Amino acid sequence: MPSPSQVYRSTRSSSNETKSFEEAVIQGLATDGGLFIPPTIPQVSEETLFNKWSKLSFQELAFEIMRLYVDPKEIPDADLKTLINNSYSTFRSNDVTPLAKNVTGDKENLHILELFHGPTYAFKDVALQFVGNLFEYFLQRTNKGLPEDQKKKITVVGATSGDTGSAAIYGLRGKKDVSVFILYPTGRISPIQEEQMTTVPDKNVQTLSVKGTFDNCQDIVKAIFGDKDFNSKHNVGAVNSINWARILAQITYYFYSYFKATGGKKDKVKFVVPSGNFGDILAGYFAKKMGLPVKKLVIATNANDILDRFLKSGTYERSDEVAATYSPAMDILISSNFERLLWYLAREYIANGDDLKAGETINNWFNQLKTEGKFQVNQTVINGALNDFASERVSNEQTLETIKKVYEISENPKHYIIDPHTAVGVCATERLISADNDSSINYITLSTAHPAKFADAVNNALSSFPDYSFDKDVLPAELKKLSTLEKRLKFVEKPDVTLVKAAIEEELAKMDL
Repeated sequence: MPSPSQVYRSTRSSSNETKSFEEAVIQGLATDGGLFIPPTIPQVSEETLFNKWSKLSFQELAFEIMRLYVDPKEIPDADLKTLINNSYSTFRSNDVTPLAKNVTGDKENLHILELFHGPTYAFKDVALQFVGNLFEYFLQRTNKGLPEDQKKKITVVGATSGDTGSAAIYGLRGKKDVSVFILYPTGRISPIQEEQMTTVPDKNVQTLSVKGTFDNCQDIVKAIFGDKDFNSKHNVGAVNSINWARILAQITYYFYSYFKATGGKKDKVKFVVPSGNFGDILAGYFAKKMGLPVKKLVIATNANDILDRFLKSGTYERSDEVAATYSPAMDILISSNFERLLWYLAREYIANGDDLKAGETINNWFNQLKTEGKFQVNQTVINGALNDFASERVSNEQTLETIKKVYEISENPKHYIIDPHTAVGVCATERLISADNDSSINYITLSTAHPAKFADAVNNALSSFPDYSFDKDVLPAELKKLSTLEKRLKFVEKPDVTLVKAAIEEELAKMDL
């Protein structure tokens, strides 16, 4: 029998139906529209954390964490270790996610966790290199010995506000029996992000540029998952952060960076996470609930501040319009992964530990969101969230000011350059350092993308410095050559699920995989 942390249920389910890890990963989104979660979060003792885990490499630590959530009967130890090692062999740093300590010389307790050393220079690679290998592993096992016309195939459909798309494509390109369709909002991602997605020549990959917003794209993807006929015909799979395997893979760098910042000892640590869709910081929540003694998880938002407003008011309300900011990956009206946190909060503070009542509560809240545009939770739930979370909102102007300030004052290395999402995190961190006034706290700010991916914002902030050059100081040779490659994309004239489904079927016929 799998342990209670190795089975998965839907956040909206009021039945006791559960799925295996493989089913949760391949299916992506539950048929009732909910997200898959382990109802039991495994516990790790302080003795294990600081006597054993603190001494492990990133890959070894990933194995220990993932083993707690994946039944060995589904993926044996040797196979899981191979999947992990293959996934992180593509990273440019031996540490996979290195910690830049004391970058800003004026604040020695501010550390920057560099998550952009994967093939697409974004934090999404940490999860999506693993997810791509998982898909291939499960399919090869299912299809072994079957004739070609009986083999199971997956059609991966995802939406991106910039980095998920390229990371998914690089994780799945060339994978046998997998076709990939990525939707992105026309004109609302950076040129390099678009080039990364549209210049991949593998025939199993197709990008769809949709005239609309990221939320439009995300809604279309959810509608496709909810279309039973289309789903059964094409076996649709998810790579967005709705896929549980993505959250699972991201848990590792919270443990790893904590140990790096504290020298492997128990100490005071706050994580500050630039957040739009809530997946990245949700991984920190799992780390904290597993036993990592994190003092606080701080959500750093831009002008699209649904999460900040929720923590301050208890109202979860989508705005009428998404604001276009210098940190576009966070330009989101609805944070998909927040539903997972709400399930745990509902179970603890409303349902008295009852999984079925928690599912019913979440279902009611999200029906209300759909019909009324908002829902309100009681103060007990908010207080529960505030035990683990705090939030800060950062403006466009403050984002540029922070990029400029870090460039000016950084000493190790000199002229350290951060992208606008990281700047949102650093700005929020500096506020916390000032408010806490406690030099014994370590602050770890997650740096989610390489600055080269956001040339406009970085140049806007730094072009006044006479020695600064984007080509010389920021742009890696690997990204520089993208502009010379041929682009392949398909335009969708309006955010319409029927048009997108038609485009997918047209391209699938051409792929003939």
